[in-house]
Amino acid sequence: VLSRLVNSLYPDGSKPVKIPDAPPTMVFKQMEQIAQFLKAAEDYGVVKTDIFQTVDLFEAKDMAAVQRTLMALGSLAVTKNDGNYHGDPNWFMKKAQEHKREFTESQLKEGKNIIGLQMGTNKGASQAGMSYGRPRQIIS
Repeated sequence: VLSRLVNSLYPDGSKPVKIPDAPPTMVFKQMEQIAQFLKAAEDYGVVKTDIFQTVDLFEAKDMAAVQRTLMALGSLAVTKNDGNYHGDPNWFMKKAQEHKREFTESQLKEGKNIIGLQMGTNKGASQAGMSYGRPRQIIS
């Protein structure tokens, strides 16, 4: 199922995972099929930290990691919007896109005259005159 899923995200003629006619019965072949899915997902653009390990699925050790991988793959497919994803785009969150901004020299110079809120200010509230509790008792 995973092999068919990842193959559906690629255009015809460039399917990354070879699907055998009959599902493999040998443990080694089944794990190899999962590893092929993971390689294809990584090649598609899923970040390595979002990809589960083969044993997570095969031995059902960490199904949450499997779900995270599928969600990351779906989000990437929706974000790419290359026409290969045919599901409901509302199922997945679209990843953030670059929004490049261009500023003129005069706009950049104007920005140097503004004091940002992170810089602090010399007006407004201060702690002058405040005291907390009793003053320190120094007895000699």
